[in-house]
Amino acid sequence: MKAPAKAPAVGPVEAGLLGQLAPAVTATVRWLPGGGALRVLEGGQGPTVVLLHGRGGAASTWFVYLTALARGHRVLAVDLPGFGMSSAPEGPLATAEDGVRFFTGPVEELLLQLAPGPAAVVGHSLGGLVAVELALRGRVPVERLALVDAMGLGPEMQRKARLFFRAGPERLARSLGPWAWSRLMPPSPTPLGERMGALGYELLAVPGGRDAATRAFNTLVPVAGPLFHRRERLGEVKVPVLLVWGEKEDTLPLSLAEEAARRLPQARLMRVDAGHSPHQEHPERVLPELKAFLDERSSVSGMPE
Repeated sequence: MKAPAKAPAVGPVEAGLLGQLAPAVTATVRWLPGGGALRVLEGGQGPTVVLLHGRGGAASTWFVYLTALARGHRVLAVDLPGFGMSSAPEGPLATAEDGVRFFTGPVEELLLQLAPGPAAVVGHSLGGLVAVELALRGRVPVERLALVDAMGLGPEMQRKARLFFRAGPERLARSLGPWAWSRLMPPSPTPLGERMGALGYELLAVPGGRDAATRAFNTLVPVAGPLFHRRERLGEVKVPVLLVWGEKEDTLPLSLAEEAARRLPQARLMRVDAGHSPHQEHPERVLPELKAFLDERSSVSGMPE
């Protein structure tokens, strides 16, 4: 894994959020044994919880969750390879398996270094696919999974979402500018929603784009045909799983979550009146459920309905 020649700078919106998180949660760059580095937001003590963001995001998109979870857990929010302040791994990007390796391998290396004991992994969208991969690989001892509108559970994705990703969110954000982007991707109509919307734009509009991460993502999401998925292997995931899904989801259909809930041995589906990012749109609903799930040590049959 090779660090980029010019690492992107932290933008003013993200810098303000990171300043609010400090000193409870701090940002560090962790160099990996195989080369390259991942940025991690770390805080708290207790059982380890790993937070993995979606395509085009960064660890800071978990802003609302970091200090709340750090009160009873050791929280590690990671910039996925090629996004945020993390570097991109080297290697071919010809197949979907190459794409999975690109995003999962460095995160696995990091967790083997930082969190060799049991960990709960929470993943949104692309981060959800990485979370499922970590559980299936078995090198990192994953004891719980929370999957928020996660990729990797089945082959379907709405066509307009495929076209949006293929057009390139980074290129679109830079071309449109913040005003037009906010009309295309309106944030939640709250002060927090406005800040998170501004963060999302800032992360996408970074000069130079995210070429390697975009190529890796495109191997997983073709313009036509099935997405990369692990549907047939979900029965191998024996740990408790909380599925959180937006009922107004326009990227990954709710039917994916319903089918996954039937295939996963210990799973519960939480539906939220939201789109593709229910954890950001309605943190007041998702955060209490997530905290309760992470704090459980009993079987999934004891989870609240």
